[in-house]
This record gives sequence, C-alpha cells and structure tokens, in this order.
Amino acid sequence: MMRRARLERDYRASCYFAGAHAARIGQHAPALDGLLSGWRVHEGVFIAAGNPFSRRMPPGWNTRRHAALRERLRGLPYLEGKGGAKSWWEAHCFIGISAARGRQLARLSRQNAMVALRRGAKARLIWAF
Repeated sequence: MMRRARLERDYRASCYFAGAHAARIGQHAPALDGLLSGWRVHEGVFIAAGNPFSRRMPPGWNTRRHAALRERLRGLPYLEGKGGAKSWWEAHCFIGISAARGRQLARLSRQNAMVALRRGAKARLIWAF
C-alpha cells in the first residue's frame, strides 16, 4: 500500500481528543461544536508537533516539540489533547483557528496532515503538504 494511502487509513482509524471531547474524521462532534461556540470561533483544528512526517521520535524530543507548539499558540484559544489508535498515540492541541491557518501551523510543525472541524459539520482530514 502506498505511504499516503496507509497514512490516510491510519488517520481515519484514529480518535482525536480535546480534553474529554472526542472527534473522528467523517463524524460530527457536537461537544466540540460547543467548545468552538464558547470560544466564539467557527472552526478548530487538531495539530500535533511530535513525530514529524509520521516518523517516531524519542519521547523527550516530542515533549520539546509540543512545548514549542504551545508557545506558538499564546493568545489563541486551545485545549490540550491527544490523538491516535492502538499503539500510536501522541499529544495534540485542539486550536480555535481556521483550517487555512491551521494548515500553515501543521506545516511549521512538520506534520503530514491535521484534522479540522467546522461547527455543525463533520471532522475532516486536511493534508498539509
């Protein structure tokens, strides 16, 4: 199976958490709609900073990359979370920003893709590259 197709399968099999609220690609996440509404934004994105381009890195390295992501988020509404399935879980942030702005941030964090949600709509996978 080609790498991108395998990655897409893995992203779609994963669950993304913002605190106790969960989202899955292709499904509506009403609890996250409420969070976005409370932040007074229409969109939000799940972004990780560790394991660039889906290559496993040491835990300490990933912790430093996640801290750097949080520094970039100063002044933005966000909630700590995680995403993954089975044996692959990593720290994420759910950020109250547009998908376009999130895509830029995902690129800076060297991520293949991100998960975006618009209030009232299904979560969708957006490729960063």
